[in-house]
Amino acid sequence: MYSIVRTKNVRQPGAEEEARTARLYHLSQRRNHIVTDRLFAKLMIMQWLGGIVIAVWISPMAWSASVVQPLWHVWAALFLGGAVCAAPVLLAWRRPGRVVTRHVIAVSQVLTSALLIHLTGGRFETHFHIFGSLTFLAFYRDWRVLVTATTVVVVDHFVRGVFWPQSIFGVVDAGQWRWLEHVGWVLIEDVFLMISIQQNLAETLEVAKRRSRLESINAEIECQVIERTAELTEAHKQLLKTSRQAGMAEVATNVLHNVGNVLNSVNVSAETVAGKIRHFRISSLKSVAQLLREHEHHLPQFLTQDPRGRELPTYLVQLANNLAEPQKSILDEVRCLQNNIEHIKQIVSMQQSHARVAGVNETLNVVEIIEDAINISSTSLSRHGVSLVREFESIPPVVVDRHKVLPILVNLLSNAKHALDQGGKDRQLKVRLVAGEKDTFRIKVIDNGNGIAPENLTRIFQHGFTTKKNGHGFGLHSGALAAREMGGRLMAESEGLGHGAAFTLELPLVSPNTISDEQHALKF
Repeated sequence: MYSIVRTKNVRQPGAEEEARTARLYHLSQRRNHIVTDRLFAKLMIMQWLGGIVIAVWISPMAWSASVVQPLWHVWAALFLGGAVCAAPVLLAWRRPGRVVTRHVIAVSQVLTSALLIHLTGGRFETHFHIFGSLTFLAFYRDWRVLVTATTVVVVDHFVRGVFWPQSIFGVVDAGQWRWLEHVGWVLIEDVFLMISIQQNLAETLEVAKRRSRLESINAEIECQVIERTAELTEAHKQLLKTSRQAGMAEVATNVLHNVGNVLNSVNVSAETVAGKIRHFRISSLKSVAQLLREHEHHLPQFLTQDPRGRELPTYLVQLANNLAEPQKSILDEVRCLQNNIEHIKQIVSMQQSHARVAGVNETLNVVEIIEDAINISSTSLSRHGVSLVREFESIPPVVVDRHKVLPILVNLLSNAKHALDQGGKDRQLKVRLVAGEKDTFRIKVIDNGNGIAPENLTRIFQHGFTTKKNGHGFGLHSGALAAREMGGRLMAESEGLGHGAAFTLELPLVSPNTISDEQHALKF
């Protein structure tokens, strides 16, 4: 058995729900009335034909001792029976579900029972047709219909029981009150039928309430689903925006990091140049110049006769030799300084060129994008002692969004560098470009670092998941989303901790978001 647990927070139906319950209840009743009307229309025709058969075959034997001629029963069954069933059949066809239709059907059904009882000579078995008729009329689930039918039964039994008992009881003298016995049995059946009708109506109302309640709950659930879907859509947009910003931030962070490394070299070169300049023997050169100025009027005699003058050329040669060596070092440092500044300009210029074309699909050489990512990360890789191996196959030009591909590659190279920091001394990083299946290409970043635990392979692309102490968990997630937007995918492979890892970026040769000029013209 099922039990219903009632809680304190019972949902109370509102006015709209109650109105919906009433509509469902009346709709169910009307549908039942229409179906029952059509059922009685068919039943009326069958009873009419059955009455004709009874008049032909049974009436002559039932009324053999009567003065009523058998042919009269045939005409009664044919015309009177037809007249009785004509009105309900017509109403059931033209006005189904109406109040007048079911009451006319109730009257006609009881009159048909009376006609059949007469045709059979008042046989006791035929009286059960009345009880069956009342049972069928109870299908309407309308007690008023039973009242109409019962009234006709009482009038029929009274009239014929008093004035023509042979027509209803099969005997000439049936007694003055016998018709009351039959009416009593009919009333007893009415009581049970009305109880059944009330139970059916209560069940119908309960079904309507449950359906109305379910519809209200479904409507509320649909509203909640729509709200949650809108919230999830907005959250997805925000997440996508955040992921893209995180990807761009990853590129910017690497750019700033590389620029910072170069600036460290610039600073070292500047300090070296400043130190060497500070050690220049400028004071000695000033002393020589002051000495020459003091003897400028008799300079030949000073250089040839004065001991200090005779040593002056040798001293100048030594001073020139001493100044030549720091000059060469300064020039070398300045040249290195110029190269570092040029490197900074290249990094910034490359990032600016990527930012200008963001969101635009271009026909590009894949190797150029890979080299750009390597150049952005080259200083960091060199500083950490990572040896880079390039394995590039020949790939035709592709149509992709450079700004989406570059952050993915920079992030993969950065992750590989961090993984190699925790690995052994032989830090090797491979960047492999191969042709894929079904017009795709693959860029693989393979390292021999600390690897990935098996339980993390399925979580590594989730938003916010990271194994770095200072990581944010955006890089790989945003990379996976960007790859999916371009019609590709980002995959990770690792045999476990200590066995390195391989990340594969698979993309189509032509982005699915790209529409050629010819296709664009055909659309319009």
